[in-house]
Amino acid sequence: MSMLTPPGMGGKYRITGNRYPHMRRPRNRRRIVLAVVATAAVLGLAGWGTLELVDVFSGDHTRQTQAAARQKKGAGDCKDGDEALPAGRAAPKELPKPGDITVNVLNATPRGGLAKITADELERRGFRIGKVGNAEADYDKKVPGTGLLVGPQAAVEGALKVLGTQVAGAETKGDQREGQDVDLVLGDAYKELKPKEEAEKALAGLTAPPTPQPSATKC
Repeated sequence: MSMLTPPGMGGKYRITGNRYPHMRRPRNRRRIVLAVVATAAVLGLAGWGTLELVDVFSGDHTRQTQAAARQKKGAGDCKDGDEALPAGRAAPKELPKPGDITVNVLNATPRGGLAKITADELERRGFRIGKVGNAEADYDKKVPGTGLLVGPQAAVEGALKVLGTQVAGAETKGDQREGQDVDLVLGDAYKELKPKEEAEKALAGLTAPPTPQPSATKC
């Protein structure tokens, strides 16, 4: 009997030889399974995070590229000089020139000779002169302001507007007359026409085209 055999044991339980038996601890399968699952979860989260970062940066770059392409395409599709007028301002109506306007200068004040002086100055400024004299009874000494511009309805936004650049503070009135002549009725507050330089500047402001602005709409 070997010295390794415990007392009282023999037969098939007898231990022979000179080596101790190797006793293995049972494997903890549950621990291994949990470790595998945890590792897989960590790797999955790392991969998902990487994809998200790639999508963020590549998506931002893609959006910038697409925006630049749309802008370039829009600029290419628009014709050179494609411009719009400022908001709320329409293209100006073509106005008559002073030489195309016949003005009747009528004096509604008690001061004599005022109509002749005014008519001569208007003629020097390029207007055509019609009648010169006293105002009719409807207006005689009944115009308290500087003057009254009277003409056919079609002249309100045309000839009368041009004539109004020469007289400060004059009112405008349309009537049903026939013909294209307009009247300048001098009122009690009238002294003289606007200075020539100021009148020319006002007239230029009427006829100058508006400054175009780049169109904000798509082509």
